Amino acid sequence: MAVALRLFRLGKKGHPIYRIIAIDKRKKRNGNYIEAIGSYHPGKNPFTLEIKEERFAYWKEKGAHISEGLHKLLKSRKKS
Repeated sequence: MAVALRLFRLGKKGHPIYRIIAIDKRKKRNGNYIEAIGSYHPGKNPFTLEIKEERFAYWKEKGAHISEGLHKLLKSRKKS
């Protein structure tokens, strides 16, 4: 099974909240996921990004693909 780490959109119109999830690559963006490993709140200033580091490392070690959007978030987190 090919696994991807990506963002799962929640919240209401104009006020998104995202979960960072491990999901089968073939599923839709908001389909059933394997595990939630964090959250991202873009509405707050500065934005908040919470990740369970040990679970993120586990999935990355297993060869999970990181989505483009999540990759950009992680890059911006490292800069600040």
